[in-house]
Amino acid sequence: MGSLVLGFQEMEKTQHSLVGGKGLNLGELSNIQGIRVPEGFCVPTAGYRQAIEHNETYHALLNRLATLKEEDREQIDAISRKIRETLMEAEIPSDVVKGVTLYLSRLGEEHAYAVRSSATAEDLPHASFAGQQDSYLNIIGKEAILQHIRQCWASLFTDRAVIYRMQNGFDHRQVYLAVVIQKMVFPQASGILFTADPMTGNRKVLSIDAGFGLGEALVSGLVSADGYKVREGKIVEKRLAVKKLAIYGRKEGGTETRQIDPDRQKTQTLTDEQILQLARIGRQIEAYFGQPQDIEWCLDQDTFYMVQSRPITTLYPIPEASDQENHVYLSVAHQQMMTDPIRPLGLSFYLLITPAPMRKAGGRLFVDVAPMLASPAGRETLVHNLGQSDPLIKGALMTIIERDFIKLVPTDQTAPVPGRRNADLPAKFENDPTIVSDLMKRSQASIEELKQTIQAKSGSDLFDFILEDIQQQLKKILFDPQSTAVFMTAMEASAWINEHMYKWLGEKNAADTLSQSVPNNITSEMGLALLDVADVIRPYPEVIAYLEQAKEDDFLDELVKFKGGQETRDAIDGFLDKYGMRCTGEIDITRTRWSEKPITLVPMILGNIKNFEPNAGSRKFEQGRQEALAKEQELLDRLKALQDGEQKAKETKRRIDLIRNFIGYREYPKYGYISRYFVYKQALLKEAERLVQVGVIREKEDIYYLTFEELHEVVRTHQLDYRIISKRKDEYKLYEKLTPPRVITSDGEIITGEYKREHLPSDAIPGLAVSSGVIEGRARVILHMEDAELEDGDILVTSFTDPSWTPLFVSIKGLVTEVGGLMTHGAVIAREYGLPAVVGVENATKLIQDGQRIRVNGTEGYIEIL
Repeated sequence: MGSLVLGFQEMEKTQHSLVGGKGLNLGELSNIQGIRVPEGFCVPTAGYRQAIEHNETYHALLNRLATLKEEDREQIDAISRKIRETLMEAEIPSDVVKGVTLYLSRLGEEHAYAVRSSATAEDLPHASFAGQQDSYLNIIGKEAILQHIRQCWASLFTDRAVIYRMQNGFDHRQVYLAVVIQKMVFPQASGILFTADPMTGNRKVLSIDAGFGLGEALVSGLVSADGYKVREGKIVEKRLAVKKLAIYGRKEGGTETRQIDPDRQKTQTLTDEQILQLARIGRQIEAYFGQPQDIEWCLDQDTFYMVQSRPITTLYPIPEASDQENHVYLSVAHQQMMTDPIRPLGLSFYLLITPAPMRKAGGRLFVDVAPMLASPAGRETLVHNLGQSDPLIKGALMTIIERDFIKLVPTDQTAPVPGRRNADLPAKFENDPTIVSDLMKRSQASIEELKQTIQAKSGSDLFDFILEDIQQQLKKILFDPQSTAVFMTAMEASAWINEHMYKWLGEKNAADTLSQSVPNNITSEMGLALLDVADVIRPYPEVIAYLEQAKEDDFLDELVKFKGGQETRDAIDGFLDKYGMRCTGEIDITRTRWSEKPITLVPMILGNIKNFEPNAGSRKFEQGRQEALAKEQELLDRLKALQDGEQKAKETKRRIDLIRNFIGYREYPKYGYISRYFVYKQALLKEAERLVQVGVIREKEDIYYLTFEELHEVVRTHQLDYRIISKRKDEYKLYEKLTPPRVITSDGEIITGEYKREHLPSDAIPGLAVSSGVIEGRARVILHMEDAELEDGDILVTSFTDPSWTPLFVSIKGLVTEVGGLMTHGAVIAREYGLPAVVGVENATKLIQDGQRIRVNGTEGYIEIL
């Protein structure tokens, strides 16, 4: 079990489960040459375990607590209080008492001590329990210290700590507590030092908060602190606070809050020399731990003492680079409307397809645009293209250019722009709608052929075949110049219409209405097709009742028992045949497809039955088509009344036809690409089943945590170090908690753009207008599609939408998302369904509460909470 009391120097790296994060880090800190740490010792978790081992009351209460849910607040309060009382009366093991007595005699029993909690979760090194448990300052005498050890143990069961564990899925029975006892320092000043700027993420900037007296005043928010920033050995910013109060230790024990003399309230807490000295200490500690640190420090008689250091877990990791040059990375997640992390197999598939210079960080992909920013023409193209679709990225790029972060290279060899393709089409090609149907037929035929051919492949052959298919077929279809030209033409026609209708008629975003209900949009047709499925089921109450309680994925097999069951099954199967390869986050090949988990569709089908009359799909489509035709007629009539009206009307009509014929195809290449993905995935899962059978992996889904190349190797050799899988599963859990930035530099700085606000109402929340119109309704804040319970007239507020969300669009009146641009899927479908939409709204799912009434202005680009 190990000793029941350990000195700081005795704590080894391996003992996280014994001494907890705080204890472990103090042990490490006290080993760094030249770093002063107040002396102390630790009562490891073994002491706590022994104290509770035979305490039946404690175990009975703990078992009751484990059965509760977060909602049972009253019971949580009552049981937690009883556990705390039990722990306050628990007998402290005699070895702990002996150890504490021994260390106090060495360090001096007459001194004052801080008694601090250090929590540990058995198998969860990435769990941060920071601030969840209690610390006590200025405790004097052995009896008082032993009593406060009990108080620390009891603080494992404050309501706050219990609910934190419930929210994060930790078992109360797997969390233990060590207690750190440390000689008190009575500082003239104290505070916190971050070795990377916690606001921007910049790893080159240290950020120091400093105040008079003990640091508790800062941590608890009682006082505001001075803020200093240091970059590469120079102070680059000072923010002096008016410091009215400070907390000091009292001679007889405990602490008190005192007023600061008026003439000291505005003085700088640390001298410039001290600020730079502290910065050097910070860099030394960071170098020792190998990652940015959040350090608590205090200054006593002009000596700095370090009382805590822990990694800053909130920083977004920097994309890896092979050199020391400056780089600028743009988030692919924001272009692709998928800001969740992608598992390793998904990342490696994406990298096999893309020609752009990609880097990985935090389970997401980023494009390095430094080479483009190094040339004048590259800058112009990049800012122009991205600026059109996402003003926040444009703003960030402008900041980087103004700072001269990437130096211009005089020669003008422009790197190719990611996402930009040539669209100069011969005029005769222009308005022939059969181009689209031919492209779609060609893609479909190639997928049918793939399904046939892949059946015969297995083992290493399969991997070679997939690589070859990606090169020969998938890339050819995705980057087919004719295919690209079709939707680029439509996009440019839209831009032309918006510009000229505004110039000639004062009409904003006219192309939005003209894009409603266009033919050949595979994604918007999918939303209407699910309305048709609802029509099939609507006449059969037994089937509806069965679906309302269906939970398992084999629900389709049971359907045939009911009247209308066979018809229902055929309708759902028909839908899955065409759209079953889709799902949320579909660009990650590892995500569960609708065909693999058809139950995902059931809430949407039931919602459609509840919210719509029969035949709503075709009515909705026809209504949109009529609105677009009426808009076209109205614009042409108004144009004809102008000078050169006939000519203007003729040019406009040609552009409108381009939009109507070609914009629907914008969604098709992705559909083709996701269809191929699903075929590859099913073949790889067969290989995974074989690996499970021979005991190489534990479950099929383990292959998702290997790259394509690694998986090929495992299939070839049947060898795998399983620790890789476990480590990557842990990393993925960590990545899920991170929010990817739109733009991040090689210094780790997150650069953000802003919307122009001057014409907006004062309390409006700004975003990017992508689909015209103004609508009021109830906000439904939905983070996962399967949780959607929508009623007609609701406004959907979410972080991102990809094509899989389209079936929900038929039920809503407006759309608000945190990411997105003018041509991302959500925007295209919103225009086609005639839904006012504002995208790229920073923190929309936090600023807008579920159930609030809001107004969405999709013409000007803002939201108001009513």
